[in-house]
Amino acid sequence: MKFKNPFSTGKEMSQEKENIKEHAENPIAEEILRSSAAEGSEQRPLDEDPVGKLEKEISELKDNHLRLYAEFENYKRRSIKERGEIIKSAGADIISSLLPVMDDFDRALKAMEQTAQASVREGILLIHQKLSSTLEQKGLKAMNSIGQDFDVELHEAITKIPTEDPAMKGKVMDEVEKGYWLNEKVIRYAKVVVGS
Repeated sequence: MKFKNPFSTGKEMSQEKENIKEHAENPIAEEILRSSAAEGSEQRPLDEDPVGKLEKEISELKDNHLRLYAEFENYKRRSIKERGEIIKSAGADIISSLLPVMDDFDRALKAMEQTAQASVREGILLIHQKLSSTLEQKGLKAMNSIGQDFDVELHEAITKIPTEDPAMKGKVMDEVEKGYWLNEKVIRYAKVVVGS
């Protein structure tokens, strides 16, 4: 049996064809020729179904897209909410600094009820009402504490005084300084006197 030389010329190839014809009568040679021809014509089986693989990849990409979209929507909602809270509390410092002015107006009105002329008292009352309404438009709201139950989240107790009325125990008897809310948040706690 001759081996094929890869560097052989066309003459040697023709000799090889003759050798194959000689061995064609041999059953073992026929089987080898058939098996080599069959191996060349058969396709190798694929590891996975390509359609299934692509469908799986598409579903993963869709899932990733939905997750990113949901995260972005949550980010937008959160940033809008934070911006709204910043806008609501933007004037908190200025309004806090105006609260002592409101207290002074309240004290002046109480003092002027008995001593001042009616025209002066009306002028100061108009200025007080204008300032109050302007601050209310910005979200400021005064607490009404007198007669209410003492609440640690809203009130700051200055002192306790004994009371004869058992219904007034644990309730606010007097208000030394008003408390205020700014857009539903406590901006200043009410300083109160509690009955005991």
